[in-house]
Amino acid sequence: KQATRDRLSDAMAEKELSAVVLRLRHSLSSCCKSIEGGEEETSGLLEELASFLDSISEAATSEPENEEARKNAVELLLEIQSFLVSSSTPNQAVVDALSFELPKAVSKFAGVSDRCLEIADSIIDWFVGRCNPRDMICILSEALDSLSTSSDPGYAAPLLTGLSKVFVSIKRHHFKQAKLAVPVVLNVLKVVSVELADRDAERVLLFNIALAMADSICVVSTKLDRGESEELQSLMGLFILQIMALVSASIPSEQSGCTPLVSEICKLLPRCGLTYLGLITESDVDAKISIVTKDKEDDIMTSFPDMRLGASLSVIWGDISNEIAEQAGENMSALKDKLQHNQVQRWEAIGMLKHIFSSVILPWDIKRHTVEFLLGITNGSFTPNCHNDEPITDCSIYMPSLFATAQAITKVIMHSPDSTLRKNSFEALKRVLADTPIPERIDILQALITNSDSSSMTAILLDLVRGELRKETLPKKSTNRGDEAGNHGSPTESAWTERILELVELVLRPPHGGQPSFPEHGEAVLAALNLYRFVLMKESAGKTNKTGVLFRKNLLRVCNEWLVPLRTIVSSTMADPENDPDEVAGMLNPIELVLYHCIELVEQNLSANPDSP
Repeated sequence: KQATRDRLSDAMAEKELSAVVLRLRHSLSSCCKSIEGGEEETSGLLEELASFLDSISEAATSEPENEEARKNAVELLLEIQSFLVSSSTPNQAVVDALSFELPKAVSKFAGVSDRCLEIADSIIDWFVGRCNPRDMICILSEALDSLSTSSDPGYAAPLLTGLSKVFVSIKRHHFKQAKLAVPVVLNVLKVVSVELADRDAERVLLFNIALAMADSICVVSTKLDRGESEELQSLMGLFILQIMALVSASIPSEQSGCTPLVSEICKLLPRCGLTYLGLITESDVDAKISIVTKDKEDDIMTSFPDMRLGASLSVIWGDISNEIAEQAGENMSALKDKLQHNQVQRWEAIGMLKHIFSSVILPWDIKRHTVEFLLGITNGSFTPNCHNDEPITDCSIYMPSLFATAQAITKVIMHSPDSTLRKNSFEALKRVLADTPIPERIDILQALITNSDSSSMTAILLDLVRGELRKETLPKKSTNRGDEAGNHGSPTESAWTERILELVELVLRPPHGGQPSFPEHGEAVLAALNLYRFVLMKESAGKTNKTGVLFRKNLLRVCNEWLVPLRTIVSSTMADPENDPDEVAGMLNPIELVLYHCIELVEQNLSANPDSP
C-alpha cells in the first residue's frame, strides 16, 4: 500500500511538473509571437511571464525542504535554457524583449540550489553574449537595483557575474557605463553586508564577484587611451576602497573568508594607481576623486562614503599580514620609516586613522592593530623638518584632522572591553599630542575637554595638562618624541600656562551654566582642583605669575565664583540623608580635601600680596 501511495504521489508530482512546464512553454511561445507581430499586448504578456516565474521561485525559496518546488524550479530553468539555445533560436527582437524580464526573473532562483545558480548564470550569460552590451549594463543594473531592496539580496550573484562579463564586450564609453553600474553594485554589497550577516559563504561569493568585475574593468582600462584609462582606473580605485570598508566591517577578521578577500582587494591597488603611502596620507584618494569628479554636477561620490576608511584599512591590513602587503607590492617597514622621518606625512597619516578609530561597525581587533600601527610610526627621534628641510612651525591646516583622531582615540579608551587596548590607546593619545606643536596641542586638549561627555575622560585630559606643566621643571630633552617632540623651539612656559584658568573653569563653571553635580562630575572636578592647586603652588613657590593665577582679581574670582560655591555643593551633598554615606564619603572626601587646600592657598596668597592688581 505504501509503494502504491508513493507511485501515486510521484505521478501527481510529474503531472504538476508537466503542467508548470507546459504553462511556461505556452507563455514563452505567446510572448515570441506577440513580439514578432508587434502586437500591443506584448508588454502584458511579458509581465505575466515574469509574474509566473516569480511565483515559482518564491515557492521554492520560501519552503527550502519542499523537494517538489525545488524540482519545479530546476525544470523551469532548464526549459528556459532549452528554449533559448534551441535550433529555432528567437530573432533579435525577441531576444531584446525577453532580456528585460528573464535575467531578473531567473536570478531569483539562485538561492534555491547550486544547480539553479548554475543554470541562472548560464541563461544570463547567454543574454550577455547576444544583446547590446550597453543595453545589458542598464538591464542588469536595474535588476540589481530592484533586488537590493528585496527580502533576499543573495539572488544578486548571477546578475553581478553577468555585469562582470558584459564590461569586457563594451567598445566605447567605458567610463560612462561603469559610473552607471558601480553605485548599484555598491548598494547591493552594502545591503548584503547587513542582510546576509549569518550567511558568510554567500557574502564572500558576492564580494568575490564584485572584485572580479573590478579586475575585468582594470584589464579593459589597459587597452584604452590614456585619458579614459586614467578615469576608469580611478573609478575602480574608489570602488575597491569602498569594498574594503564593507568587507572589513561585515566579515570578522578571524574568519577564513576575510583575509583572501582583503588580499584580492590589495592585489588590485597598484593596478588602480594606489600606494600605501598615498592611501595613508590621503594624497592618492584626493587624486582619484579629482579625476572621477571632473563633471561637477555628477553625484557619483555619494557612492563612496567610506572610501577614506577603506584607504586607511588597506594599510592596516598590510600591517596585520605581510602576505597582504606583498599582494599590494608594499614594504611596511619602509612605509613606517618614511612616516617616522617626515613630520607632514606623519600628521596626514594620523589624521587618516580617525576613520578607523571613530567607526562604530569595525571589530575591536582592527582598532587594536591600528593603535599598534600608530605607535609604530610615532616611535623614534623627532624630525621637525619637512620636504624642504625647513622647520615646521605651523600645523594649523592639520589641526581639524589631528583633533578628530585624538577625539576618536578617547572613544576607544572609554569603550574598549580590552584593558590592553585601553592602555595602548592612551599611549597613542599621548603620542599624537606630543607630536603636535605646543600651541596647537593646548588647542586640541582644550577642545577635547570642552567636547568631552565623560567625567572620567575629562579627568584624564586634565591630568595630561598637569603632566605637561610638570615637564617644565625637568631638564629639556629632544631625543624622544614623547618627552619634547612638540617643542619646535617654542617657549613652553607661556604656551602651556596662559590658558590654565580657562581649562579649570570649563569644569568648575560649565559653559552651559550652573555648577558641577555629583556623582556625575566627581572625577573631572577632582582633576580640575588638582590642576589649579598644582599651578597655584608652582607659581607661589617660584614667585612667578605666568598664568595670571596670582593676580588679586583672579584669586578673588576663583574663590568667590568657583571654590566657595563648590564647597556649598559638596557640603550639601554630604549632608543629604538620601545619599549613601559610605558612597558619598568615598567620592567626596578626596574632593573636599583638595578643595579646602585650594581655598587655603588662595587666602594665603591674598594675605601675602594685598597690593597686587
